[in-house]
Amino acid sequence: MGEFTTTIEHRLDQAYRDLREARSAGDDYLADTLTAEIEDLRRLADDHGIPLPR
Repeated sequence: MGEFTTTIEHRLDQAYRDLREARSAGDDYLADTLTAEIEDLRRLADDHGIPLPR
């Protein structure tokens, strides 16, 4: 696994953890921001052929 793939996976893991925390705290703005980041990271992974779980 390459460094790029590892970085994408790590950033996604962190973004999903942060999203759960933001939702638990009721921080809608942060949750929206993190959702957009997750979408961007997933799109980037898809563009580069990195398989990700749904």
